[in-house]
Amino acid sequence: MRVGFVGLGAMGAHMARNLHRAGLLGAVWNRTSEKAKTLASELGCQAPETLAAVASSVDAVVMCVSADDDVLQVVRALAPGMRKGTLVIDCSTVGAETARAAYNLLQPGGVEFLDAPVSGGVEGAQNATLAIMTGGTSEAFAQAQPILAALGKTIAHFGPTGSGQAAKATNQIMCAGIIEAVSEAMAFARAQGLPLEKVVDTLGKGAGSSWYFVHRAPNMVRGAYPAGFRVRLHAKDLGICRDMAARFGVALPVVERMLGEYSELVSRGYGDEDISATFRLKEELFERSGKPGAPKKDA
Repeated sequence: MRVGFVGLGAMGAHMARNLHRAGLLGAVWNRTSEKAKTLASELGCQAPETLAAVASSVDAVVMCVSADDDVLQVVRALAPGMRKGTLVIDCSTVGAETARAAYNLLQPGGVEFLDAPVSGGVEGAQNATLAIMTGGTSEAFAQAQPILAALGKTIAHFGPTGSGQAAKATNQIMCAGIIEAVSEAMAFARAQGLPLEKVVDTLGKGAGSSWYFVHRAPNMVRGAYPAGFRVRLHAKDLGICRDMAARFGVALPVVERMLGEYSELVSRGYGDEDISATFRLKEELFERSGKPGAPKKDA
């Protein structure tokens, strides 16, 4: 099986390398062609100029792009060149309706489609330990197994097209609540004068721990937030969650609260930092209190 990879961002480049290690990668494509050419030279694969050329040269395409419109643009460009029985796997995080629209674009040509958003951050992409949530036909899921196994460690089929995106939206709501709780807890610990490194080391082994606490609370200790999962991207995902919930006439408090906080961070120029930058807002709650013992900014 020859696989093309579309979208060589922070996650995609690592995912393409893992497909190469599995002996599956045949071609790479990126909107910025120089990035594709550089990676193709490194891995010894093709870097076609057009998506149509990618489609005609492979048995399957994996894509990982940023937004709903991007997914549909890529699928429209791929569809004419994809042969009957080939496969498109979309690892982007988009709305369930977008996944269904992509499926409908490919179905007339007999091309299988799997919505397969991933979770695990840049680390998971690099180490091929991603959790992959899929939606689509059982045939598409079976066909995709060698590809998915090269990318992730936990692979689940949730149902028909769009189910993978619904599962990912569920995950993004959980991430929002967890990172907010971790940020508040760390700001509280700082205000209490606790040694934050020891807080992370000890509580990371306790009942309140989580992946985000263990892996992102150290950012808060250092006051540096290198992008693992960017604020503006999680805000985009939570906008998807908001829209999906609104179809039921429901507003989700955690989603609404975090969208407000992310909007504030973006307005201050922190949109490309990791979402652990929410700590910036939480520590300000204590700094503004004016109470004895409140930490100073340069403390």
